[in-house]
Amino acid sequence: MSCVVAETPSLSAYLETCAERMRAAATFELDAAFNRAVEAIVACLASGKTLLICGNGGSMADAQHIAGELVARFLLNRKGLPVIALGSNAATLTAWANDVDYASLFAREVEAYGQPGGVLLGISTSGNSGNVLAAFAKAKELGLTTIALTGGTGGKMAQPGACDILLCPAAPSTPSIQEIHTPIYHLLCQQVEARCAALLG
Repeated sequence: MSCVVAETPSLSAYLETCAERMRAAATFELDAAFNRAVEAIVACLASGKTLLICGNGGSMADAQHIAGELVARFLLNRKGLPVIALGSNAATLTAWANDVDYASLFAREVEAYGQPGGVLLGISTSGNSGNVLAAFAKAKELGLTTIALTGGTGGKMAQPGACDILLCPAAPSTPSIQEIHTPIYHLLCQQVEARCAALLG
């Protein structure tokens, strides 16, 4: 039995395709939502509240990446910022998933760590992650601002009332959405860090 291997592009061709997708995703609407997200996160952190971030799989890795950049440093030497990637505590994750369910894990952690005036950033390439949507519902109940970083059509997160701020770049597939997410949250970290450094030192 032979295995048919799909033809793959060269690295340069793939990077050019990525660049074309980035250009296609660059819109005024995305700029406006991004600026609102930065403002909300800076207001949250400057007031001593915590930024919570959640996602599954690769989006969980992105949540941890963002938290690492803001708790430690991105480009500047400055005070550490209060940011938590939900699901990062393996004991909490496995206890709740085993004893209750995984679908409500992030909502439970929002209940534990969320503060009125805080922010929850939920990452989902499909916009349909049930546990992130449940976390948004809990966050709204507690008075947090909710930001969705998704892609494509935005899924359920693009529905009215699902979140306060929607960052939804157009892209055709999960890998391409993830490729666009990285520069979005790198710039987010850069701008939040610079603003918070000026405010907090």
